[in-house]
Amino acid sequence: MWRASLANVRQAHRLGTGARSIWKGSALTVPSVGRIIKPANASAILRRSYHEDVVYGYRVPKEFEYPDYSPEQLRNRQQQAALVCLVNAYRTTGHRATDLDPLGIQKRQAIPELDPARYGLTDADQTFDVDGILAVKAEDGSTKLSVAEIHQALTDLYCGHVAFEFEHIPDTAEKRWFADHVESTSASHKLDAAKKRRFYELLARSEAFDNFMQKKFGQVKRYGLEGAESAIVALDELFSLCNHSGIAEAVVGMPHRGRLNILVDLLKYSPRALFHKLHGNAEFPSDLPASGDVISHIASSPMLNYGCSSDLHVTMLHNPSHLEAVNPVVAGYGRAKQMYLFDKNTDPGCALGDRLIGIQIHGDAAFTGQGVIMETLGLSNLPHFSLGGTVHIIINNQIGYTTPATNARSTLYTSDIAKLVNAPVIHVNGDYPEEVARAMRVAFEYRKVFRKDVIIDLITFRRWGHNELDEPSFTQPHMYKIIRARESVPKQYERRMQEEGIVTKENASETRSAFTKYLDDELTASKDYVPQADHLKGKWAGLTMATEAVTTLDTGVPVETLREVGEKSVSIDPAFHVHSRLTKHHIQPRLKRLQDGPSVDWATAEALAFGTLLKEGFNIRLCGQDVGRGTFSQRHAMFVCQDTENVYIPLNSIGGPQGKLEVANSNLSELAVLGFEYGVSIQSPNILPIWEAQFGDFNNTAQVIIDTYISSGETKWLRQSSLVMLLPHGYDGAGPEHSSSRIERFLQLCNTPLDMAAESSQTQNPNMHVAIPTTPAQIFHLLRRQMQRNYRKPLVVAGPKTLLRLSAATSPLEDMAPGTSFRPVLSDSLADDPTKVKRVVFVSGKLYYDLAKAYAERKDEVSSRIAIVRVEEICPFPRSELTREMMRFPSATEFTWCQEETMNAGVYTFVQPRLQSILPKGAVLKYIGREPLAAPVTGISSVYKAEQAQIINDALGGV
Repeated sequence: MWRASLANVRQAHRLGTGARSIWKGSALTVPSVGRIIKPANASAILRRSYHEDVVYGYRVPKEFEYPDYSPEQLRNRQQQAALVCLVNAYRTTGHRATDLDPLGIQKRQAIPELDPARYGLTDADQTFDVDGILAVKAEDGSTKLSVAEIHQALTDLYCGHVAFEFEHIPDTAEKRWFADHVESTSASHKLDAAKKRRFYELLARSEAFDNFMQKKFGQVKRYGLEGAESAIVALDELFSLCNHSGIAEAVVGMPHRGRLNILVDLLKYSPRALFHKLHGNAEFPSDLPASGDVISHIASSPMLNYGCSSDLHVTMLHNPSHLEAVNPVVAGYGRAKQMYLFDKNTDPGCALGDRLIGIQIHGDAAFTGQGVIMETLGLSNLPHFSLGGTVHIIINNQIGYTTPATNARSTLYTSDIAKLVNAPVIHVNGDYPEEVARAMRVAFEYRKVFRKDVIIDLITFRRWGHNELDEPSFTQPHMYKIIRARESVPKQYERRMQEEGIVTKENASETRSAFTKYLDDELTASKDYVPQADHLKGKWAGLTMATEAVTTLDTGVPVETLREVGEKSVSIDPAFHVHSRLTKHHIQPRLKRLQDGPSVDWATAEALAFGTLLKEGFNIRLCGQDVGRGTFSQRHAMFVCQDTENVYIPLNSIGGPQGKLEVANSNLSELAVLGFEYGVSIQSPNILPIWEAQFGDFNNTAQVIIDTYISSGETKWLRQSSLVMLLPHGYDGAGPEHSSSRIERFLQLCNTPLDMAAESSQTQNPNMHVAIPTTPAQIFHLLRRQMQRNYRKPLVVAGPKTLLRLSAATSPLEDMAPGTSFRPVLSDSLADDPTKVKRVVFVSGKLYYDLAKAYAERKDEVSSRIAIVRVEEICPFPRSELTREMMRFPSATEFTWCQEETMNAGVYTFVQPRLQSILPKGAVLKYIGREPLAAPVTGISSVYKAEQAQIINDALGGV
């Protein structure tokens, strides 16, 4: 074996520098000279993975092949080593000598490595054959060039107004392709008069729009595009390339800078709708329950066409003011749309990125400063998250609010963070729109070939401050002295076009005045504008806006079907070798419980919910860290063969027409992954996206997504979401972290009224549901209810840890049969005579089982004196159910809320005013639980045990 491997290595050396070894399993293979085989992911050969290529949702870009150097080219490279060094120097460091700053503040650097004399190339007339060294040809088509010609070509290519960074890419094929493409296509980037006229009109209209807005709405923070107008050229060129390449869908996320310019001029957003909003009106019909949002967060979804047989559908998503938070949402939305297109398309050759492209627009300070950038980039090449390449455009104003680059980043460029995924970077001076378009064509072609992310660093400036009402010279006097003295980008380009004879002064004046008149007419018409609803269309057309929360929907399934699905959930081909412990402790016990009873555990009930929804045609995406197995080794939705490491998901083979379960074990991210799943949830009502935190408090790092999207997306934008958050919760002596899911934070975001006795509280339509189920049947019904209702709402579940294997926390299949449903309140079943009960203890979560156990031990003391009522759904607050339950205890005089969380955590602060408002007259709700604490719970085990015992004693004693 050693000799064979050594022989392979020697053979690789004999093949020369162009050959590249590729590991496949344990065998080292060497491609023949003349061929470099590009794997689906260049770094995949260094990353161990499951063999899950046949698993639903596992998608990687198609393979790419690029010819290696021919033997003749290799000999030429060996003979012209000095020239190879010069060319490599330009490819590697040329970007540092490029003219990129439109303000001229950042000067070009003198790079010694770019001097031909450094490599002994001192004779400018000396001629070299550049074949295999530089992909540039002489005017006669030959590969013979002089040193002067080579030097000039390299300077023009790598040190003009566009700079390329690609030598950091680890894959040889990608680097060779990139260099060859840049060097061999420079002549093809010449633009015809029609294209130049198009660019001019875009720039002129953008400037006219900003001038109009400044004149008519001078006190509005509009975050105009002035100084960065070339961004609209970049996007227009990208949309055109997409349309001509057969891409059907483009999903766009961007922050506030220039958003209105792009919406109105490129994305067909109605100016009269914008002006209607600017006059203080709502963007939705008045009869819809929406709070709306500011103008810099509005969205559009038009059909565009650039002279092609089919349209390009562009979807710009709503964004919050939290910079870059929209990025993972764009990725998730695009992924869900792409999976939908895959499921519709019968063409087996359809690959990631063929029909959809992701586009993310960033600010320079945010790109380097916001962690969500790194987290979202980290998803870009993962097989259950990849879009097949996203084009990123950084609108680089060279300043963040008032912070200069020296204080905003520790890197040379703001784009350097993208190198963590080996993305190529194209820097371009925004003063040159045609060069911006050239940069976009290179970026698009790279993405088209490799289906990976690519970055355009569009270096511009900001004519005003952070907004139009700021005075930027307070902190940047030198920069703004230059900005105020210089000509605008549109005016500069207009002058060039006049010099070239593309436009005349009359044409230019007409372009601006016509667009200004159009805006003026739209402003007048906005007085009579009536907004139209833009939700519940397309795939959402069969749904409705909820007017009242449906909590008790019949979600039961015939027992025979439950048994069938349960058996299928652990059915494995005999040739597939499952771990012996799983066979003994998971598969066999599940089958026995299903057949012999008396009840099933939590993981089984969850699998039954999944399987029955799949049988009904819904898709499910289960995502999070270790979700396939489950944090507590309880789920095992996927099995891994002990011999081959092949992955199998049994629920995808139930039989007959069915939906698909995608098990997406994520990387160690919460913010980006949760944002991604939210994006999935708003794309289609026919998929149930579930994000499970490894422990409940892991949601802490995703708070921006929870605040700005999950809890408020429907209220602000009328976008419904079926997202489920499973958050393991419960105090078990593990210390401050990983005990609490911080359920109180979710409840604080809920819009349920405080006074449940008020007439207005008779019906509730909460922004999201929050539940703490205590039985397997309850989670079964909760999950099924998500998809059975005719509307969608986010669901937050404070799920179990110890209950997963607690024998008392099981459910018979009959609790999931037809006629059953989720029960927001579980009645007391412990008191022998409810009419004699003196104290009613309300509780949620696993503490119920601790109380029930102590109740049984003290039966003689507490029987018929104390009732324990489980509140399973906290929001919407179960007013009617609790009222009916209290009527069962006519003699009760004490009402307590009991929880194991501290008083300033858990659900008490949410429940207290609401439950108090419906208690019998004169009754006061008493609190039993831990005292307020800065941490969720003590980390001292003896103290923890004493506190837990005290809670039990307080709840059951003294009656």
